[in-house]
Amino acid sequence: MNEQTNDEYWMREAIAEARKAEAIMEVPIGAIVVKDGEIIGRGYNLRETSHDPTAHAEMIAIREASHRLDAWRLLDCSLYVTLEPCPMCAGAIVQSRIARVIYGTPDPKAGCAGTLMNLLQDVRFNHTAELISGVHQEECAALLTQFFRRLRGRPI
Repeated sequence: MNEQTNDEYWMREAIAEARKAEAIMEVPIGAIVVKDGEIIGRGYNLRETSHDPTAHAEMIAIREASHRLDAWRLLDCSLYVTLEPCPMCAGAIVQSRIARVIYGTPDPKAGCAGTLMNLLQDVRFNHTAELISGVHQEECAALLTQFFRRLRGRPI
């Protein structure tokens, strides 16, 4: 399997996490952390449920991966997330030393992996991450669009 095929496979796992959020009426964003071909962290948006502004999919997946490795450095790990990371999540990615970030759809309101700014590849930080965008973009974007249409009572 080539790297692009791998990225598509793993993004499907992140989409499955996003669907868990959607099932409990959370904004459908999902993330996974992969190391050596194995998922070591999973997360989906839980801000409303937990009343926690830091309960983003990426933050939950990063915490789980760190506990699993018993380390705060997530070297040689890849993070797959359905929506472009926000400034908080981008900061956590830099701090945790994640090697690769693969996201589905851009976030025009808070995206800090290239849309509003690119914190993940700013050489002024002590770590930068490889960045790949647009993996399963249409499906990731549709999840969000359909969720917000349902929320506002508009036809899908």
